[in-house]
Amino acid sequence: MRVRSSHSPLFSFYTAVSRKRTAVIYHPDYLKHDTGAHPERKERLVSIISHLQETGMMKELELIEPEYAELSEIEYIHTPEYIKKAKKYSELEIPLDLDTILSKDSYNVALLAAGGAITAVEAVLGRVENSFALVRPPGHHAEPDRGMGFCIFNNIAIAARHAQKRGRKRVLIVDWDVHHGNGTQEAFYSDSSVLYFSTHQYPHYPGTGWLNEVGTGEGEGYNINVPLPAGTDDAGFVAAFKEILLPAALEFRPDIVMVSAGQDASAGDGLAQMRMSAGGFAALASIVRSIAEKTCQGKVAAVLEGGYDLGLLARSVASVLGVFMGREPEKIETVEPGPKVRERLEQVKSVQSKYWLL
Repeated sequence: MRVRSSHSPLFSFYTAVSRKRTAVIYHPDYLKHDTGAHPERKERLVSIISHLQETGMMKELELIEPEYAELSEIEYIHTPEYIKKAKKYSELEIPLDLDTILSKDSYNVALLAAGGAITAVEAVLGRVENSFALVRPPGHHAEPDRGMGFCIFNNIAIAARHAQKRGRKRVLIVDWDVHHGNGTQEAFYSDSSVLYFSTHQYPHYPGTGWLNEVGTGEGEGYNINVPLPAGTDDAGFVAAFKEILLPAALEFRPDIVMVSAGQDASAGDGLAQMRMSAGGFAALASIVRSIAEKTCQGKVAAVLEGGYDLGLLARSVASVLGVFMGREPEKIETVEPGPKVRERLEQVKSVQSKYWLL
């Protein structure tokens, strides 16, 4: 199992004798991916860890330090040629694209981020019920042969394949990041063993994720995109999860549930125009938890993706962790989504009802 304890001050509150329900996967080396003043910067993780410590939540969590992913594990998703390119560009500090900055440590940190996602899976297959990998760089935009959108390696896709190699044949990936996970979609587009569900702002970066992108070949129907208009709030996201994700997931019956947990749909995040609250993310986490409890003994492994307002990010992550730890989310006002959102949800259901009992 990819777990080792640490004796650094950061991990001084780690107690192996106290069995916790929820694990956080974290390593201070994630801060070495130096992007300067870029939106995807080290302060994102600093703010989350500080918030968990200041609120006392960290004492209730099991903190696990990840190991580096092996090259053979990165190759579950990425081509050897691209992996070599990522390493070389990191050594030379050449960006992978205009958005994806690399420093000398970035390649190794990306290996550690993928390793963190793998550790999140190992944790829920072992001693905890659920886990949240607080990693960077994020991953869901990384395609098999290229990195993009702040992402080097596709952490959650790599971890999903790892879960399958550990015997969890059917994997559900829930992506609530505000941007569509084009890399994750591409990795499993013709694969019926992975159900990919994504809510995202549309139109928006990276331009993929329309509702008619349903998969191909054996994977047809196993790709569910819910492209939501700018301004969608908690009610719209919760309706998408209850009316589309929940019935499809229960019919699919995953052996493990994984979450691409980007909190950049928060109102005021800065890189999008959605209106989610921390309580809204808790509501989504509660639905995901209920799916896992009904299908796979509550096994949920979440991996951090986006979220760029430091305060909103920290509070939203804490709200998700609270639900994972067994707390009931605060009730949000149950209202009907706006007409544009309702129209879009009905369009998605019309397409997906060919494949699922919605």
